[in-house]
Amino acid sequence: MARLDFPADARESDAPGAPAEAPRAEDAPGGRLSVRRLTLTDFRCYRHQRLEVDESPVVLTGPNGAGKTNLLEGLSFLVPGRGLRRARLADVARHESGAPPGAPRPWGVAATVRTPTGEVEIGTGYEKPPEGKRDKRSVRVNGEGVKTQAVLAEHLSAHWLTPQMDRLFIEGPSSRRRFLDRLAFDSDPAHGGRVKAYDHAMRERMRLLRGGDADPAWLAALEDTMATKGVAVAAARVDMAGRLGRQLASESGAFPRAAVEVAGTVETWLSEGPALAAEDRLRETLEAERGRDRAEGRAATGPHKSDMKVMHLGNGRPAELCSTGEQKALLVALVLATVRLRTREKGWSPLLLLDEIVAHLDETRRRALLDEIPTLGQVWLTGTDAALFEPLGSRAQFFRVANAEITPVA
Repeated sequence: MARLDFPADARESDAPGAPAEAPRAEDAPGGRLSVRRLTLTDFRCYRHQRLEVDESPVVLTGPNGAGKTNLLEGLSFLVPGRGLRRARLADVARHESGAPPGAPRPWGVAATVRTPTGEVEIGTGYEKPPEGKRDKRSVRVNGEGVKTQAVLAEHLSAHWLTPQMDRLFIEGPSSRRRFLDRLAFDSDPAHGGRVKAYDHAMRERMRLLRGGDADPAWLAALEDTMATKGVAVAAARVDMAGRLGRQLASESGAFPRAAVEVAGTVETWLSEGPALAAEDRLRETLEAERGRDRAEGRAATGPHKSDMKVMHLGNGRPAELCSTGEQKALLVALVLATVRLRTREKGWSPLLLLDEIVAHLDETRRRALLDEIPTLGQVWLTGTDAALFEPLGSRAQFFRVANAEITPVA
């Protein structure tokens, strides 16, 4: 079995690892969160790359295809989830020319992270599972295997903005739900488990309905799970949207103020009465709509149908009706407000990963963003034109990326 440098080679066990050693007081960095060392092993284009940085913003420049986004993706795997590209685990592995198909290499990402309570070593990786088993990430904290990737959220938080997200306001609502769910999960790690439980119950219910001879008691049990977990999911989204909206509405500057809300049937019920009443209504609706859902092949009612709505307060238009430039500015405003909200509520800033962002902003907003970057904690930025980042000057550390190699720029 190949050895993974993340930072040790043990695979994830079925039992929780031993608790991590408590951080020493002298290691506490005074409320700053930053990656100090990043190691990629057989990850995307990188055979083995180690990068050491300080807590200031990190600027990665180089030609397209050099590996800049791959590095940000590696960082995004240090928090729970599927990373900034939402890629399959096997597809992230580095592939050599001539390698047989279906045989991905094991890969690993490891980091030394400076947290408000001290330094921690975290890592994650992948090895091809045995036949018949699903892909699963291995996770280690301070050299000990842990059972679930959710543990990563205890040590590191990260948000990102990529060119693929530019269509957030004009694509279907699923991407906006995922965006809001990631924000909610960052505030409450239990949110992810509720979303997963709801989705699983919904799939099982549809499987039984399609079978045509479902046990009513089993259907009722699944619908009860959908009701309790679904209302909790909807309530968390409403709460997150409200907090983010208040943060956005209170801000001023180069990026637009905005209003945020969650639109959906369950959310309307929550606005009309207590959560228990909303659970009862969803439970009753699911039972009443069994025939319709069987015919249509999907559940017609539930938080899986909800949508995040964003309004540009400057021109009074919904985000989907704004110009491309306005949508980009709104998206940046959302992400910046998220970081500020997290910092205000938790007392420390998450990592912020900005992929190819400055080239697509006008001069005024580009200057405003770069002026703010050093105040946001450790921000990682990529771009092809190093000159666009010159306003950061000595407030950032610069690296050149070419042919999957990273070198510091004096």
